[in-house]
Amino acid sequence: MEITVCRAADVALLDRCMGSPGRTSFHARRFARQQTGQCTYLVAWLDGRPVGHAEMRWIGCAAPEVPADCPEIGGLAVWPEQLRSRGIGTALIHAAENLARDRGLRTVGIGVAKDNPRAAALYAGLGYRPLIDYLDRYAYEDHDGSTRECVDLCTFLVKELEAR
Repeated sequence: MEITVCRAADVALLDRCMGSPGRTSFHARRFARQQTGQCTYLVAWLDGRPVGHAEMRWIGCAAPEVPADCPEIGGLAVWPEQLRSRGIGTALIHAAENLARDRGLRTVGIGVAKDNPRAAALYAGLGYRPLIDYLDRYAYEDHDGSTRECVDLCTFLVKELEAR
């Protein structure tokens, strides 16, 4: 497995292999944020195909109730499902943490939905501790052109990074 920073040429392949809900590619949106310096979009590759991704959001969590002043690891996913629990998500998290260390940052955050105990267990095992519960609000344009608004009850977790 290899983890790289997303390139423009990767976006279409990500859409084909790890699609987006709705009409607009969230891979394209994340890549556009990367181009403006708001994030670094990481892609995990196995045998030449994308199998996971994570977005290191340098601008932090968008939820106003989250007081943490730190970058947030978001959009963490491994696909297809049969590849989960094989270290891909962990490798993406470690890669994001290393990016933060490279910038001299000492704290990283990650959000987890209350209905995702598997992810919560992974993050706890990697040293992330609960900070605050919050509502993650986001919207996307569905395939029929209508806007879908979503709200997930989440917990924001933080980890103090050790120096290398």
